[in-house]
Amino acid sequence: MNSLESHFLIAAPQLLDPNFVKTVVLIIQHTDQGALGLVLNRPTSKTVKELWSEVGDAHCQSEHPVYLGGPVSGPLMAIHADRSLAEMEILPGVFFAAKKASLDELVDRDDDCKLFVGHAGWGPGQLDAEIEAGGWLIAPAAPEYVFYDGDDLWDTVMSLTGTNLAEMLNIKQVPDDPSVN
Repeated sequence: MNSLESHFLIAAPQLLDPNFVKTVVLIIQHTDQGALGLVLNRPTSKTVKELWSEVGDAHCQSEHPVYLGGPVSGPLMAIHADRSLAEMEILPGVFFAAKKASLDELVDRDDDCKLFVGHAGWGPGQLDAEIEAGGWLIAPAAPEYVFYDGDDLWDTVMSLTGTNLAEMLNIKQVPDDPSVN
């Protein structure tokens, strides 16, 4: 088993699980015991400020969205760019935090930071089996995409894989103008 820590999992077009359709997941941890990742492109309608008024007592003015990190419940987690508040470094310049003291400090900043409720989790061998079945594509993670806030992250990161979607979906012919299809 090769660890996929510091990599993106990009949902293959044929992955129909509603929790993961067109998602990009940053793998935080991947061992023979399982894997943990955070979905980077599922913003919720709640802002960090709104959530923090319910769960924290630190000052918070952030209007950034809270992200749905995956279908597994658990503690709030953050991906951020401040080494001093890091519990672990995921890749150069990208750090992970889940401790309340770190989150209190992070939520009031307008820096590169994403706050997550929930996460994606896989048991021993489960992620490897899903990859082997064609459910996920893999690409090295890059900070500019971790903190990307456009709504086209899946398309953008998918292009990094060099995957031909027509071949992957077994489409024989793509018309010059798909709108007439």
